[in-house]
Amino acid sequence: MAFDHVPASTRCGSGSLAVFLLHGVGGGKEVWRDNLDVITQAGAQVVAWDMPGYGASVPVSPCNIGTLAAALERLIDDVGAQRNILLGHSMGGMLAQEAVALFPHKVHGLILSATSAAFGPPDGAWQQQFLQSRFAPLDQGLGMAGLARTLVPGMVGPTAPAHAVLQAQRVMAGVAPESYRAALSAIVSFNRLDNLARIAVPTLCLAGEFDRNASPAVMLKMSGKIPHAHYHCLPGAGHLANMEQAPAFNACVRVFLQQHFVPRRANA
Repeated sequence: MAFDHVPASTRCGSGSLAVFLLHGVGGGKEVWRDNLDVITQAGAQVVAWDMPGYGASVPVSPCNIGTLAAALERLIDDVGAQRNILLGHSMGGMLAQEAVALFPHKVHGLILSATSAAFGPPDGAWQQQFLQSRFAPLDQGLGMAGLARTLVPGMVGPTAPAHAVLQAQRVMAGVAPESYRAALSAIVSFNRLDNLARIAVPTLCLAGEFDRNASPAVMLKMSGKIPHAHYHCLPGAGHLANMEQAPAFNACVRVFLQQHFVPRRANA
């Protein structure tokens, strides 16, 4: 499946190892502002994308997990690194799993944050109820800013810094309503449970203690099905751990990179 445009991204650092930061449905490349420098200092170049339809990235049509993965592959090819690590949050974690299933030779490591291998029960009724509940504020005329004010406080842990909450709300408020609807509609059919056992690259599964969207129990179970995956739960964090608990989140990512990809002497 071809994708003709290179998605917009922020790129930092240099080297043969690239870490691609993939945001969630209510995100954008700006959600990684407290993570970029630390990952770059670990000895990798960092590429934080705007998913198609977000920021300056051209939308895809139809918008589904397959076409979004094709856009990600286009970005990976454009960066041209020798080794590629996909760090995906929430929907971004689903795209990372789709990528390693579709083009495993281009993915050399995974960091799956606050995500799952399937979206809800397989009967479809729950998914439709979920979409209706998420679309309702938009249907009522609240707009993305109103939606962000409603959703974000329930997505974070009890000790989330106020600045992180405000930043998450600002980013979500800036998402185009049609892109938000399209992204949510794309993920409700996602299911890569059968591929977990075939993931053959180093994998870190990061959960948040108070995450209601991708609970620690869900992520622990998922990690147990991935050969040699490591699981870690961040105390105090909710669904937006990279923003709420940036130092702890960054430390986990850095250790993972040092263990599998970057010699410690590169960080001296």
